[in-house]
Amino acid sequence: MLIPESWLRTYVNPDLDTEELSHRLTMAGLEVEETESVAPAFSGVVVAHITDVQPHPNADRLRVCQVDDGSGTPLQIVCGAPNAATGLKVPLARVGAQLPGGMKIGPVKMRGVESSGMLCSARELGLSQDHGGLLELSADAPIGEDIRQHLDLDDTIFTLKLTPNRADCLSIRGVAREVAALTGAPLKLPEFEPVQPTIDDTLPIKVEAPDLCGRFAGRVIRGVNARAATPEWMKKQLERAGQRSISALVDISNYVMLELGRPTHVFDIRRIQGGLTVRWAREGEKLELLSGQVVDLQPDVGVIAAGDTVESMAGIMGGEATSVTLETTDIYLEGAFWWPEAIMGKARRYRFSSEASHRFERGVDFEHVTEDLEYMTRLIVDICGGQVGPMDDQVIALPEREPVSMRLERCRKVLGLPLERAQVEDIFKSLNLEFTVENDVFVVTPPSYRFDIVIEEDLIEEVARVYGFERIPDLPPKARAQIRVDSETLHGPHELRARMAALDYQEVINFSFVEEEWERDYCGETNPIRLLNPIASQLAVMRTSLIGGLVANIAHNMRHRQSRVRVFELGRVFMRAPNVRDGDLTVAGVEQPNRLGAAAWGPALEEQWGAAARPVDFYDVKADLQALLGQQAAALQYIPDVHPALHPGRSARLELNGKTVGWLGELHPRWVQKAEIGQAPVVFEIDVDAISTGTMPELKKLSRQPVVIRDLAVWVNASVSYQELLKTLTRAIASDANLSVVQDIQLFDVWRDKSAENDEKSLAFRFWLQNPQATLDDATVDECMAVLLRALETQHGARQRA
Repeated sequence: MLIPESWLRTYVNPDLDTEELSHRLTMAGLEVEETESVAPAFSGVVVAHITDVQPHPNADRLRVCQVDDGSGTPLQIVCGAPNAATGLKVPLARVGAQLPGGMKIGPVKMRGVESSGMLCSARELGLSQDHGGLLELSADAPIGEDIRQHLDLDDTIFTLKLTPNRADCLSIRGVAREVAALTGAPLKLPEFEPVQPTIDDTLPIKVEAPDLCGRFAGRVIRGVNARAATPEWMKKQLERAGQRSISALVDISNYVMLELGRPTHVFDIRRIQGGLTVRWAREGEKLELLSGQVVDLQPDVGVIAAGDTVESMAGIMGGEATSVTLETTDIYLEGAFWWPEAIMGKARRYRFSSEASHRFERGVDFEHVTEDLEYMTRLIVDICGGQVGPMDDQVIALPEREPVSMRLERCRKVLGLPLERAQVEDIFKSLNLEFTVENDVFVVTPPSYRFDIVIEEDLIEEVARVYGFERIPDLPPKARAQIRVDSETLHGPHELRARMAALDYQEVINFSFVEEEWERDYCGETNPIRLLNPIASQLAVMRTSLIGGLVANIAHNMRHRQSRVRVFELGRVFMRAPNVRDGDLTVAGVEQPNRLGAAAWGPALEEQWGAAARPVDFYDVKADLQALLGQQAAALQYIPDVHPALHPGRSARLELNGKTVGWLGELHPRWVQKAEIGQAPVVFEIDVDAISTGTMPELKKLSRQPVVIRDLAVWVNASVSYQELLKTLTRAIASDANLSVVQDIQLFDVWRDKSAENDEKSLAFRFWLQNPQATLDDATVDECMAVLLRALETQHGARQRA
């Protein structure tokens, strides 16, 4: 909101300069986001009167002007402005004047004619971009007066960034109340003589929706001159507050809204058939707004109607049908209290905003409706004339101002200040808050314009604001530091991130809301959780997987000429779960597990001379996953399976302790083509909770006995997996004490004879055997290998390969 300092100081004029006033407002919660001077710095410019204009003897487009600058000595100035004319009063930059941009005025000779100064346009003074001619001043402007003083150019515009709860400060009067409370300066409200009714005309008003309108007031004014000129002082204030001048009636309405915070509406009575009805809209009704936009009204939108014709969106914007024009002579002046809940969000639904809706949806003073309309009536009559009818004020249902209690001891504790009772009383008095005190408990009745005072903490905040946040001592809290020791087996998110970074992956943070087609393509999810109010139309659903975001990261990097991408993300996914109930960290019907996802794309290694370039594959990323899990990797099983996002023959379901915890595989060729990334990335996604708790390393004494290494190659059916064989060998070792000497097993070769008729494959295992106590002899080793071979033969029909 824009607040001209000069306008504000007509209400309250504290002994503070602009910078101090700005700082005081900011520290009280009314943040002054920016201060801007009305005009840039310049000097030596005065009001001048052109007494004579003659053509330039040597230039067609130049004229020689005789100018009176109030010094008593006429000046000769050469000017090229098309509107230079005898009798005009304009700004004159005297010799020695300093203009914006550093330009200094001196005597010059233009095409052989002496010129002692410069007549200025608005652009040359930095007042606007208009440079079509000289800036014309009013006929009564005093000759010789400094132009900065004459046009009040030493003014400053405050840009206030208000929080949504401070609707009472969306006006000059509201901000002035705050300044008076903060500085102790007297508040001067505008004084005026109410206009006495001279006619008995009224307009029938019927309020059918008390939950929409709590109070409706208005009056008829006939014989107004809509073509009357808006006073210059009003135009100036409107322009500096960010409003352009339109016509006298509209300008007066905008002026009252900016000055008093009271949005009003002016109807052309000649366009109203019968009276006005305040009600909710009906299905199928339409309205052409003042902006020219035609909207389809919905039943939860309030309207003002004349018969069956909708004339206005209540509290939001008037309609074109009854708007005032320059031909208007009879008007109905309306002011009302609209319930904030009835106005809230309605304008945004139709993709626009208005000054009225911005105020009404936050709460507008409901007590002084008629007083504000009386002030507006006086302005209309003084500027446009007219005969005034009686005020019609209908009070339907106003908000009940529930008293709010504040304990003085509680206030002291929250603020950390030894406040005296008298100090708090003075603060509440300065804010015009009615209160009573009993046993150090203040009971405050909020004013009709303060919708933000509801609970005890609101009153404590008022005390802090007026007392001054800067005066509250900056004392650190005293508390016993009790350091919590995490379990050594816990691998938290920070450690997981550090491990992924050590594996050459870069962390990304993607939105939790994604494109709906990602859920369909990558997750097979046809009914994801939808957002009621997405920040972008394409980001309309909550993600159930991290894969879509990682693929999008790869595509983005590829478009920026990156040839190798390795990214990971640790974040939540969101899935429907009817069994989940509301809790401190849960939402009913929604499961929100943490997942760790990673994707590798491009060459397996950075370009180098020591290794040939090759694309990253399934086993590269599998190795990264095993390195991430450490000791847990031994328990992780890779089960070939199908996932909507992954290549059917190059993907695996991840199982840990018999529970599915994630997926690993190459992206499906269909999605590779759709994402236009050329080469398929390898991705994995795993449940964070499942891998966050590991096992403690066990220290073992190194044996001095030699290790025996034996190889065993067997033929098995092609459908038998390595994992099944490994399970059999592991169970055999665990069940036979003699096999405890087997320390490790590794698969080092897989081979198939494509020319053979039987569907078999050969797997070659390498065994490491060691007895910590004694050297193994060949007989013991041979027996161990025979037992292991028999286990494979019994369980899988394996036979030893010759």
